[in-house]
Amino acid sequence: MADDAELIKRAHGVTHDRQLSPSAEAGGVGAALLTGNGKIYTGVCIDTACSMGYCAEHNAIGTMITEGESKIIAIVAVDDEGRILPPCGRCREFIYQIDPYNSNTRVILPGGRVKSISELLPEHWREDKTARELAENSSKG
Repeated sequence: MADDAELIKRAHGVTHDRQLSPSAEAGGVGAALLTGNGKIYTGVCIDTACSMGYCAEHNAIGTMITEGESKIIAIVAVDDEGRILPPCGRCREFIYQIDPYNSNTRVILPGGRVKSISELLPEHWREDKTARELAENSSKG
């Protein structure tokens, strides 16, 4: 199974900042995630003038969902210079809601730190017995 260094390398490998049109650019940030089945999915950000774009994490998650998976073991985002970036609030929430297990997702952060999504979303609005039980049952199977 891939380690953190491999995920960081794969995320950086897909970055390539480029202008798509006068009002859109892509590739300034890349993300890589590791699934419960051991697969790695990558994605890049798409930025538009009207805020209709999305983060690299969303792109990688969309590809993962398209391939029939939803459980994220670990995830990282990096910019085109290789600096690790923490996920924005929207990405944290998105990861959490995709699969109950993902409250346990390891998020690789700057400075060699790692935190779970649940640590990055304290006092979550869905943090109830049902969500915890789903996460526990999902991690067993």
